[in-house]
Amino acid sequence: MKLRRVLALGAVATISAITLAACGSKGASSHKGTLNLATTAELPGMDTSKVTDNSSLTALANTQEGIYRIGKDAKPENALATKTTVSKDGLHWTFNLRKNTKWSNGDTVTAQDFVYSWRRTNNPKTASQYAYLFDGVKNASAIQDKKAAVNSLGVKADGKYKLEVTLEKPIPYFKLLLGFPIFFPQDQKVVDKYGSKYGMKSQYQVYNGPFKMEGWTGTNTKWKWVKNDTYWDKSAVKTKTINFQVVKEANTDLNLYNSGKIDQTQLTGSQVANYKKSKDYKFYPGSTSAYLELNQAKVPAFKNEKIRQALSLAIDRKQLTDNVLQDGSKPATGFIPTDIAKNPSTGEDFAKQAEVSGYTDHDLAKAKQLLKEGEKEVGISSLNFSLLADDTSTGKSNSEFLQSQFEKLPGVKVTLQNVPFKNRLAKSQSGDFDSVVSLWGADYNDPYTYSSIMTSDNSQNDGKWNNAEYDTLVKDSAGKDANNKQARYNDLVNAEKILTKDVGVVPLYWGTASGSGPFLTKSYVKGLIYNSAGINWNYKNVDVK
Repeated sequence: MKLRRVLALGAVATISAITLAACGSKGASSHKGTLNLATTAELPGMDTSKVTDNSSLTALANTQEGIYRIGKDAKPENALATKTTVSKDGLHWTFNLRKNTKWSNGDTVTAQDFVYSWRRTNNPKTASQYAYLFDGVKNASAIQDKKAAVNSLGVKADGKYKLEVTLEKPIPYFKLLLGFPIFFPQDQKVVDKYGSKYGMKSQYQVYNGPFKMEGWTGTNTKWKWVKNDTYWDKSAVKTKTINFQVVKEANTDLNLYNSGKIDQTQLTGSQVANYKKSKDYKFYPGSTSAYLELNQAKVPAFKNEKIRQALSLAIDRKQLTDNVLQDGSKPATGFIPTDIAKNPSTGEDFAKQAEVSGYTDHDLAKAKQLLKEGEKEVGISSLNFSLLADDTSTGKSNSEFLQSQFEKLPGVKVTLQNVPFKNRLAKSQSGDFDSVVSLWGADYNDPYTYSSIMTSDNSQNDGKWNNAEYDTLVKDSAGKDANNKQARYNDLVNAEKILTKDVGVVPLYWGTASGSGPFLTKSYVKGLIYNSAGINWNYKNVDVK
């Protein structure tokens, strides 16, 4: 998923040291039953079929519910499902659903709500950027390519409380997908009622999860989740209200935490060293990759491989992670981070095996030579482009670092565009950028969650890089080699090597995002569930004592 802290992670080391007097929280909360949180960006949307960012997806995952809920240690737990039956060949799935569960408007949640939702997401008219996750569900890809009717999708309702799904090929991670919001049900009556307004304000959506969204206008900086009294498992929900406020400055966020106005804060820059010994400190490892997308459709020079290589070699990634981020992130040697998968035969880590030496080194001399050769091939003598990033203090600091690195190359001029996250996301999706720093978080623990978004026809491939051999390898991993673990693994390793060599994206670092990394959390906050992939935070059982 597209993450909120797009090269917006980590403040520079110049953040002033703050007294550690409030470093450890003690005793009970003065606001029992209420959790107060800060976020770095406005909420982009709540349309189940259209969201792509982790802020919106986290909100959906905690205010709505699907077949499964992803619990502790990323284990799928029965949510709306009470029983799952899978055929021996793994292609036919039957789900018995809980009876008489309700939407917040009183409507009953039925199997038909899943059928409607899945069809709506796969319908090309919806233009869902996450529809590709349905690849493997019967006719999903054909429907998205306008080669099959929407109602031919491999999902049907057998009465009100039985859902049947047919796959074209086994999907090893299918249960994890079913706990992801894009696979959740939708109330057609509500979608039809609000039309283009659906999911754009809290009152233009309905909820069947632990909480309901209130007070969100689509553009404001404060909103809240309140306990959903129509939720089937409401007795397990201990917290009555979760308040959110947008705070873009890292120091302001920490000050709010130290003054007791928020109950959790993510640390950046020198804050990490200052607070690492606090009893409230904990590091949450992330499965995230930060990378630069170069818009080949808008900037012809970016079609030149040598120019792309030059920009990559100009970046001192170790300086970025050690001196700018300071949050536990590691220099990236490729697009797919460590600890996502291992070789089924040898146990070797995927990222290590897919690494191609020399492509993410800091080598300014070589970068200058490659730039000179590339510019000659393209027929230009200088390179001017804009760099799009978030408007948070950390986003600005990090984009300034990249600007300084690129402008060490002769004739390169970089103009910074720091905008609110919601605007940055929209510009990325519409192709309205020269270059943009993006961060992708794993939707599930498998390399395919990364590899698939860089295929030439994937809507998340904002820079429009394309390579036919890469496309074939990724397609084979999900097609003819899907049932051969080693062959599938090899396909994805070889695809990753092609992406690195061709500089389809410029890898920056692996590690933390808005939902992962170093945090301070008040000791009276209990029951939070964290997972490194997919939706990071499950608030269903959180309790503020």
